[in-house]
Amino acid sequence: MSCFSLNVPLYAQLNLRWFSYVSLTRHYEIVCTLGEGAFGKVVECIDHTNRGTRVALKIIKNIERYREAAMSEVEVLEQINSVDCDRRYSCVRMLDWFDHHGHVCIAFELLGLSTFDFLKENNFQPFPVDQIRHMAYQIIRAVKFLHKNKLTHTDLKPENILFIDSEYDLEYNAKMKRDERTVRKPDVKVVDFGNATYEHEHHTTVVSTRHYRAPEVILELGWSHSCDVWSIGCILIEYYLGTTLFQTHDSKEHLAMMERVLGPIPTPMLQKTRKRRYVHRDKLDWDVHSSSGRYVRKHCKPLRQYMISKSLEHEELFDLIEKMLEYDLTKRISLDEAIRHPFFNLLRKGQK
Repeated sequence: MSCFSLNVPLYAQLNLRWFSYVSLTRHYEIVCTLGEGAFGKVVECIDHTNRGTRVALKIIKNIERYREAAMSEVEVLEQINSVDCDRRYSCVRMLDWFDHHGHVCIAFELLGLSTFDFLKENNFQPFPVDQIRHMAYQIIRAVKFLHKNKLTHTDLKPENILFIDSEYDLEYNAKMKRDERTVRKPDVKVVDFGNATYEHEHHTTVVSTRHYRAPEVILELGWSHSCDVWSIGCILIEYYLGTTLFQTHDSKEHLAMMERVLGPIPTPMLQKTRKRRYVHRDKLDWDVHSSSGRYVRKHCKPLRQYMISKSLEHEELFDLIEKMLEYDLTKRISLDEAIRHPFFNLLRKGQK
């Protein structure tokens, strides 16, 4: 358990247990670190002005680009709070924000583990299909809500999908000789709106974390809401497999993996791209006999070959994923269409 204060410079006094920010309404005691990244840290705090409620406090480094992203996130979160006052959509709630010696601090409701961390702590065992259905429905509704409000999340990934409560049941798998966890309540929320972009704002060339990045982004063809749809498709197949579908750190290899899984990239996309080094004679410039080519063939296979069952729910899940991982933006399923997909029929029947 890591505890520290927010005295400047940031993280300079890691041995101190207390940081207090005094205002008219807040007084926080840091309990432990929940996570950290390039932006700063997320810590669990006791809010002493609210009956000792536990909150998550995101502490941003005092660096201009991170401060700008944090203030952009605050703006988005304030809009989410005002538009979704009934909390109908699965987006994390901001409780408070303040500036402390140049460090933007954002207080959130305290949630459970991210879906990635749950997978990791469960030895990357996949989620059951019924839980994938439940999580997918909530993710799609949340992102559809963002799109309706002219926002693209641009960084959807399992790390940014958190369980509300990640308590689990433990069962021993005698065949595999290991303990396996099953989350009790698969309710989730979407977090991290630091890169969320409004329709009217400048669209940076590259968005999304590598493994969840849409082909139009890699090829620099411009992007819109549909890049979030692609990311959700990558997330769902990862929940099904337990591991990332496109495990690479190279853009051309990434495109080659897409072709191995989904078939050839449409010629018009390759003709339009400014990334000419990826293309030869209107096809992906890729040597299947190279070491990278062998790696792709070893680690990737056509999408439907990943199915572990031919049952209807598996067929429906893969049909949905296939429609989300469509190269052609005019054919890629919208979230309005996705929410009505037969894969979710069981949920809709349960709600009636």
